[in-house]
Amino acid sequence: MKNIIVAAAILFIISACSKKEMPIKSSGSSETASTYTESTQDIVNPERGFFQYAEIHSSNYIPLDASLLAGYRNTQSITGATYSAACSLVYVEYVLDSFVTTPISADFLSKFNQDCATARTAGVKLIPRFIYTNTTHSGTCPGQNPCPPYGDASKAVILNHISQLAPHLKANEDVIACMQLGFIGIYGENYYTNYFGDASSNGQGKLLDQNWQDRIDVLKALLAALPTDRMIQVRIPQLKERYVYGISANVISPALTDAEAFSGTDKARIGFHNDCFLSSSDDEGTYFDYGNSSTAPADAITALRNYETADTKYTVVGGETCSDAYTPQNECEPTGIARSEFESFHYSFLNAVYNLTLNNNWVTGGCMDSIKQKLGYRLVLKTTSLPTTASVNGSINVSITLANIGYASPYNPRPVQLLLRNQTSGKVSVITLNTDIRKWYTGTVNLQQTITLPSDVVAGTYDVLLNMPDNSASLAANPNFSIQLANNDTWELATGYNKLQGSITVK
Repeated sequence: MKNIIVAAAILFIISACSKKEMPIKSSGSSETASTYTESTQDIVNPERGFFQYAEIHSSNYIPLDASLLAGYRNTQSITGATYSAACSLVYVEYVLDSFVTTPISADFLSKFNQDCATARTAGVKLIPRFIYTNTTHSGTCPGQNPCPPYGDASKAVILNHISQLAPHLKANEDVIACMQLGFIGIYGENYYTNYFGDASSNGQGKLLDQNWQDRIDVLKALLAALPTDRMIQVRIPQLKERYVYGISANVISPALTDAEAFSGTDKARIGFHNDCFLSSSDDEGTYFDYGNSSTAPADAITALRNYETADTKYTVVGGETCSDAYTPQNECEPTGIARSEFESFHYSFLNAVYNLTLNNNWVTGGCMDSIKQKLGYRLVLKTTSLPTTASVNGSINVSITLANIGYASPYNPRPVQLLLRNQTSGKVSVITLNTDIRKWYTGTVNLQQTITLPSDVVAGTYDVLLNMPDNSASLAANPNFSIQLANNDTWELATGYNKLQGSITVK
């Protein structure tokens, strides 16, 4: 008898553990609670992950190629790399080398529009940076390379160019993930520059008040040129501090707060790109106080790292590595701090093709797969509780729990929709949930809402799905721009919907 009881108990436990759905009673109506299996797939989700690189010179404009861009969405090997990548982002460096002293031509602007149309067709988004030169040369400054003159444009020329670009940036907002400030200095990195204060050892080694003001004016113009729900990345955190708080701002200035985040203000729209991530203790001048007319340059690694750590919870961050010299710190844990740095600064994207020496080391060190998965957001559906029945024109209680196990939240707005799809007619009814996906920070996300059924929901049985499409009308129906949950057996490739694996009968 004892053995029979034990065997029965074991069978009960096995049966209970194998179930993923359990009918429960809540508020007098029948509901189904479901759990889901997490996927380990490297998902090609919009506006995050490794990015591909393109370089376009105005003096020899070679447009973006649709088939090449579309191919980036498929996992492919990278020349010189020991890893592969699938990418939904393309960084485009637009070199205005033929317009250093003149207005941008109508032909260039037309071709830029066409590049955006190409990206739209290919299912990718762009990270544009406009610059004037990406070459260096030696000269009459012994021991230094590059040497002035550097080849960038004056403030007046830049401001006119931004004014020319403004309507085209607005028209193509849908395929611009974010922008980088650019314009100033070699590579647009705001460092080696003829007109905005040379902070290198070739110049004064510091920036004066007028240098800061000129940089602020350029950033202000670009913020005004780009729609308010898109962010602009700057190269150093001190520029944001001095834009927000003034030229005399201290390096310990306050970071964004949750209440200020995603508000559309300039403060909320300035993010960061680090083009020498994990390259030295201050990432080659990223975390440095460049002074002003009344203060000297100074080390500010701790203060500026702390500022950026706090601020980047709410802003877009990305960049590239540039050197493998900073060892062992740039290696995988436990030897180095690579993954913890990505997490601390809330990285959403990184260059897939540079610097390959350091990037390859993460393969050897065993953390590359984790980095690829966690750049930006990674949303895992954990549990749902959905009603099994409802009444026409009635309301339902919905509970959805997710985990964002990525380094950052989505940085651009997009709706979160509960979809009811009629099993007979296929008609889809849309219910927009009351949530801001940009505040789905790393950790648990709980959605518990009471929803009134739309008027187009008639009697019948409906599949329940979760949809997180692009915010723009031009891309909303394109599954390439919808977010895929990191779960097995939930994604519908053809629609971009995520199946919650439940159904509701409406009477």
